[in-house]
Amino acid sequence: MLRILSRTVAGLLLMGAMTGCGLQSIPQARNKVEAALAETTNQYKRRADLIPNIVSVVKGYASHEQETLTAVVEARSKATQTTVDPGSMDPKKLQEYMASQGNLSQALGRLMVVVEKYPDLKADAQFRDLSAQLEGTENRIAVARQRYIESINEFNNLITVPPTSFTNSLIYHHEKMPQWTVTEAEKTQIESAPKVDFK
Repeated sequence: MLRILSRTVAGLLLMGAMTGCGLQSIPQARNKVEAALAETTNQYKRRADLIPNIVSVVKGYASHEQETLTAVVEARSKATQTTVDPGSMDPKKLQEYMASQGNLSQALGRLMVVVEKYPDLKADAQFRDLSAQLEGTENRIAVARQRYIESINEFNNLITVPPTSFTNSLIYHHEKMPQWTVTEAEKTQIESAPKVDFK
């Protein structure tokens, strides 16, 4: 009886030590990062799927704005060609992915400026529905990116902060994951104050 009790206590102590040392939490945190990146990619795909419909509707009202429409289509094409594998991501691939999505965001911004010139287009029910879906998608992308950033932060803390960093050094040997950030073009855009024109 005493032997069983001592084994039970030893087992509980071992489980407690395993939980606190990162043996379980480090792989769990890595899985969370991969899931968060997959969700971010899913939201970007939803946006890419919507864009052909939006471009099609805008074409009917603004056929001579061909340059802007072509830029949106090309940016969408490049964005869908650049993919990132959650299981084997590296800083370079993540940077390329962020850049292609950033270019698509900029192209969409220019498209919305074109739309402002066409009151009939803004009043069209089909365009209103699509633009509402696009706005919802952009919000979902922002939330998905925030969760991805938080999951990377959690993972990087586990592999760099003691005592879990000791487990990483002994067993897993993970490197810090690159954090999601904005592209240089986006950074320039963010740092510039928006111009308000009431003409």
